[in-house]
Amino acid sequence: MPTEQNPDRDRRPILIVLHQERSSPGRVGQLLVEKGYCLDIRRPVLGDPLPTTLADHAGAVVFGGPMSANDPDDFVKKEIDWIEVPLREKRPFLGICLGAQMLVRHLGGKVQANNDGSTEIGWYPLRPTEKGRLLMHWPKMVYHFHREGFELPHGADLLAEGDAYPNQAFRYDGGAWGLQFHAELTRVMMHRWVVHGAHRFILPNAQQGREHLEGRMLFDAPLRAWLTEFLDLVFEGKIAKAAHSITLPV
Repeated sequence: MPTEQNPDRDRRPILIVLHQERSSPGRVGQLLVEKGYCLDIRRPVLGDPLPTTLADHAGAVVFGGPMSANDPDDFVKKEIDWIEVPLREKRPFLGICLGAQMLVRHLGGKVQANNDGSTEIGWYPLRPTEKGRLLMHWPKMVYHFHREGFELPHGADLLAEGDAYPNQAFRYDGGAWGLQFHAELTRVMMHRWVVHGAHRFILPNAQQGREHLEGRMLFDAPLRAWLTEFLDLVFEGKIAKAAHSITLPV
């Protein structure tokens, strides 16, 4: 059911940046639509241009993908450079997995794998930092599908930590947010990832497909509840009521 909408919220569409032909904004897209936003979906890897300004958008979300933020492809470099637009214009920006790593690269930080080759593919514990706890309650377990992590950019606030890859969520300059984990997967998306990504389950620290699906039954409901509040925080500046009854400037 549609959630209660904020009559004062930004009516402009949110830019959605995807990295494969069949990629979907998943539950992030569903929740944004429920909140009353329209979505402007672009796929730079397929030739879609990114706007030179976000004056006509309420913000942007850059999603994950199979490529690396370190890849030499032109579209990867151009997309990393493009992040200057939301940062310069102080527009809300959310990077998820690859999107967060692109934000880190743009800010001069490193994106790389652990020396032991360990991955996070499956469900793993999440621990909020003190700054993260002041914003909202966080789920105890989150879903991952990555082989590289990122260092915390200079000037960014770390909001949540993990074990194999310590930096899991951060905020930069008030309005730019990065997440290493995935909260956007619908049930159909997770089944597709488990099927098409099964060859990666042999990698160090990766979980098997049944663990992905069993974990969803246990951990997905609190992850979804967190995501709807987190999107309000990113795009409307609302700190979760369970944390504080104040509103951040956007």
